[in-house]
Amino acid sequence: MSGTMKHYTDLFVDFDDTLYDTYGNSVIALQETFEHFQLGRYFPDPQVFYDSYWEANIDLWTRYSKGEIDRDFLIAERFRRPLLASRKFEAGSHHLPFTTHDSPLTAHHSPLTTYLLHMNDVFLGYCSSKPGVVDGAHELVDYLRHKGYRLHMCSNGFHEVQYKKLAASGLSDAFETVVLSEDAGANKPSKQFFDYAFRVTGAKPETTLMIGDNYNTDILGAQQAGLAVIFFNRFPEYPAPAPVDYEVTSLSDIMKIL
Repeated sequence: MSGTMKHYTDLFVDFDDTLYDTYGNSVIALQETFEHFQLGRYFPDPQVFYDSYWEANIDLWTRYSKGEIDRDFLIAERFRRPLLASRKFEAGSHHLPFTTHDSPLTAHHSPLTTYLLHMNDVFLGYCSSKPGVVDGAHELVDYLRHKGYRLHMCSNGFHEVQYKKLAASGLSDAFETVVLSEDAGANKPSKQFFDYAFRVTGAKPETTLMIGDNYNTDILGAQQAGLAVIFFNRFPEYPAPAPVDYEVTSLSDIMKIL
């Protein structure tokens, strides 16, 4: 932890799993999606589907943040992998319970890809309507705004989903600026993302601090862009692998720093 506290005016704040409980809300939404598509026909044990989904999702988001895959590949592939792991689904995939009436998706997709994209739409609809936030999120935001900091949301999340999450969580008024990777044309941790964030917020690196839970995207990206950082480490058994300005294990700890 740094010994000397600088004067910061702007805070770049990650949203998913820093303020918004993306994982917790997604767990519920995944269960609802399983029931909506009656996937019990293919998976007698739902946990097999859930575990396979999370394994795929983590891998794909890591690759997406590096620019190795695009958005469309991510949202289809994270459901393709767990479904095709089921022999029952693979055997019956040519009889998919799906019609074009269910979705505005264009006809150039294969029936399977169309089905997967529709599943993703349903899943994101469930997920983005959930109000769950990380413990202490509202208290932290109120504190920081009262202290006069300018808050800017910096996220790799999808445009049509993040604003719904903001509304559902009651955090729409928390941020002066919403900076999304789709608008920036690049994902965190790239320099292009942070250059765009500086440009649209008017913030300066020397008076800006980044708060985030993902070491590889939030913290390394911000450090490379010249920002001080607060690493919100939700898994303290795995401390930051390299020095950071501040490391906390709860959002309330941030109020002791700023």
